[in-house]
Amino acid sequence: MENKRKDQKNSYNNKNARFKSNGFERKDYNNDAEKEDNGMVVGRNAVRELLKSQRPIDKIYVKKGGTHEGSITVLISEAISKGIPIVEVEAQKLEYIAQGANHQGIVAQAAMKEYSTIDDMLALAEERGEKALIVIADSIEDPHNLGALIRCAECAGAHGIVIPKRRAVGITPTVYKSSAGAIEHMLIAKVSNISSTIEALKKKGVWLFTSEAEGTPYYETDFNCACAIVLGSEGNGVSRIVKENSDFIVSIPMYGKVNSLNVSTAASVILCHAARMQRSK
Repeated sequence: MENKRKDQKNSYNNKNARFKSNGFERKDYNNDAEKEDNGMVVGRNAVRELLKSQRPIDKIYVKKGGTHEGSITVLISEAISKGIPIVEVEAQKLEYIAQGANHQGIVAQAAMKEYSTIDDMLALAEERGEKALIVIADSIEDPHNLGALIRCAECAGAHGIVIPKRRAVGITPTVYKSSAGAIEHMLIAKVSNISSTIEALKKKGVWLFTSEAEGTPYYETDFNCACAIVLGSEGNGVSRIVKENSDFIVSIPMYGKVNSLNVSTAASVILCHAARMQRSK
């Protein structure tokens, strides 16, 4: 397998000089100040998906004196039917509970999301009869980007997302909100070392594709295999050691005047292409 991996890597890298493009936007963000994993699920879409999941819900907060109509009414009715307490609070307190995230008048307090493992993700792929498709988020610091990335991954049928424990945003209310509830249907592993995780995936027969500049165009890359796709941070991209340990570097060629895409937008392009190839006969 190692010889095959080396031969295919050399073949792809010979094409690199013809294309120079970024797979995602590079931008600096401060670390998110939210408390991680506090069990607060913020916003209508996120609460809706939470109610669909099997995760226990302690209570749901809604704005006191507000006119509960439309989707809020539906969510409250569903919660009541499941025996979940509804607590009306003043607008100021709801803002405090949501920790600044756009709550849209509703916040749920649930048991904290349990993290999964790489083996859980591979087992899920096997259970579905599919080739593994795993996303590795290398030090993404913006919670909106991570949430949107999780949403893209879930829509593409990915089996899990790997995030690092340090120098990256974790699972916060803003991440939940930005994922539009997709996080409730996605396995997430939090690891101490991305490089070690990559090596472990290789040993299990998973090929590593990193989205970076000057790589092989994604549409010339064969994703019809068990694969993990690495996407880097907004400021520094993918770390040097991760790039060196990857099997292939892939890019999205840019034909306009702007030379980069937001990480979640780049993810949607590459992941949907990979998912289509994996399902081709």
